[in-house]
Amino acid sequence: MMIKEIAAAAIAIGCLAGGAAVAQSMPDTENGRYALSPVANGMLRLDTRTGVTSICSDKGTGWACYAMPDERAAFDQEIGRLQKDNEALKAQLAQREPTVTGKIDEPLPKTDPLKKPDPKVAEGERKIEIPLPSDRDMDRMMAFVEQAWRRLVEMANRMQKDVSGKI
Repeated sequence: MMIKEIAAAAIAIGCLAGGAAVAQSMPDTENGRYALSPVANGMLRLDTRTGVTSICSDKGTGWACYAMPDERAAFDQEIGRLQKDNEALKAQLAQREPTVTGKIDEPLPKTDPLKKPDPKVAEGERKIEIPLPSDRDMDRMMAFVEQAWRRLVEMANRMQKDVSGKI
């Protein structure tokens, strides 16, 4: 723990000396300008006024701080580029032929072509009419059920023979 405290003090002294000589007459740590946090390779330095982050490490000849790449600046630059492209595309679109004639700005009402009409109301009561299957449909359904039942019985018989034969 003692080494980390010494390293933090050394970084703070280095920051004070470098910042005072370069930019200001006041010490950099006044009002807590830099916040230091330990990381695996050394210390992370955050400039609380500008938001710039630096990684500080001891290279053997002394402590040195290197600014970390600012991803926010890259994002802001990309957003600006995309906004310019968007404006250029809008201008190109505006220069083309006018829009289709007869077009209205209001959206069309949404309707479902597959929606069934409301059930008929008769004699003050709501009655739902359900179409019954035809005789042909009933015959097909019965044939299917009979065939499925026969297969089920045959399968049960085979299983019974297999089990009884092995015991």
